[in-house]
Order: sequence, then structure tokens, then C-alpha cells
Amino acid sequence: MNQEIIDLYDEYTHKPLSRPEFMSRLALLTGGMAAALSILPMIEVNAAKANITADDDLDIETITYEGVNGTMSAYVAKPKGKKKLAAVVVIHENRGLNAHIEDVARRAAKAGYLTIAPNILSPLGELPKNNDELRAKFATLKAEESLQNFIRAFTYLSTRKDCNGQFGCVGFCWGGAMANNLAVNVPNLKAAVAYYGRQPEATKVAQIKSALMLHYGGLDTRVNEGIPTYEAALKENKINYELFVYENVNHAFHNDTAGARYNEAAAKLSWERTLGFFAKYLK
Repeated sequence: MNQEIIDLYDEYTHKPLSRPEFMSRLALLTGGMAAALSILPMIEVNAAKANITADDDLDIETITYEGVNGTMSAYVAKPKGKKKLAAVVVIHENRGLNAHIEDVARRAAKAGYLTIAPNILSPLGELPKNNDELRAKFATLKAEESLQNFIRAFTYLSTRKDCNGQFGCVGFCWGGAMANNLAVNVPNLKAAVAYYGRQPEATKVAQIKSALMLHYGGLDTRVNEGIPTYEAALKENKINYELFVYENVNHAFHNDTAGARYNEAAAKLSWERTLGFFAKYLK
């Protein structure tokens, strides 16, 4: 896949561009609108491609807790028969909670954790199904409210009898940035994993108490431009961290619904590292 096309799609989903402008520029790159339409399914996120991790040995529920701007809804998964578990908060991308992130929550649950995947859009009421409209909803969110709503997920977890008080988190894209910010703002967080997420302000890095694992795609120039400053601050403040850059892979390489950006080898390796990291700091 032409990297210019991948970069254009990344710009479309994160700047964001309007759909007409995106399609117009895609047509220029591909040689015409017919070619653009033929290549679109190869790059767009497609929920139908989501892996389905069986839940036969898991307990699944949907819960709610009070956010700062309304009721938060969350998907919860945990191994059957376990009474006290470390908890992992799974944080979605900039389209809200979907089948892919629910599957990631089940994967973490199968590794022995109480997992919770909140939907930051749930206080906004009935949500559209269209990804463009879902991303537009994100433009209405206030950063501090979103942060507090995820912090409250840990408050909720602390009330559960099946939680042992050991907390971790893993986030992707928008959720990767949130994972970094939770590391800054949740003192009792033990382990935070950020996949291709924007970095927090360097001046706030000294507040981090948790161990960090950071995953980046080597071709993801938009997010990677913040790595040097972040890593320098982590070193200066003696923060316990591991940083991996997966060469020749793109933003969203872990997302199996992400078309040409998905990279199976990098996704598998990074997830093995993530589970090993959680085992080290949460078990």
C-alpha cells in the first residue's frame, strides 16, 4: 500500500478532514474516483473484521458508574471462578467503545485480569453508528472531563469485591494518550501501556508513579514526533519505562479491523510484551 495513502487516511481520521476532501485527495493519489473507491475498503476500519475471542470461560457484564458529565457505561470481562483479581482498564480509540476493544478486553481477561472498557461517549446519549459521526462526537468532549471519567473507572473498581486493588491500563491511539495521562494522574496505578498515543506534557512526567510500556509504529510520524521529548523527561525523572518502535509499521498496527495498517507480527509481539509487563507489575 502506498504510504501516502496511509498517511492521508491517518490525517482524515485524526485531523480530521471532511469526507469529501479526503475522497478528493484520495482520488488524486490513486488516479481517479473509481480507483479511490476500490482501494477504500483496504484502508478503512471495518468492524466485521474484528477477532472474536470466545467468552465461554469468562463472566461478561455491562456496568455503569457516574461520570462528571453523565453516566458512564463500560464493558467488563473477567475469568470465571476467580474471587480477587488485578484490574486492567482498556481504553478505546477515537470512535468510542466497539467490538475490537471489547475483544481486547476479553483477551486481557483470559490472561487473568478483571478488565473494564469504558465508553467515553456514553454520557452523550444515543450514539451514531457511522465512524465519521462518532469521531465528530469527540470534538465535543472536554479533555479534563474525559480524564476524570477514566479516573473514576478506578474509583468504581475499588468498590468491587472481585478487585484486589492492583491497577493497570492499556490504551490505543486516543486511548494511548489517555493511558499516558492516567499514569500522570493516578498515583496508585501500577502499570500503564500506551499504544501509539500522544505524549503528556514533559513538565508533568515527574508525577508518574507507575511503570510504563510504550508501543509505536515506525511509520507513524505524526505521533512519533513527541517521542524524544517524552523519553528525555522519563530519563530525567528516572521513570521506569520500556519503549518499543516497530519498524515499517503504521499507526493502529495492533487493530485487526484497521485494514492495511494492521500488522499481525507487530500486533502479536507487542501484545505478548504487554501481557508480560502486566504479569510483572500486577501479579
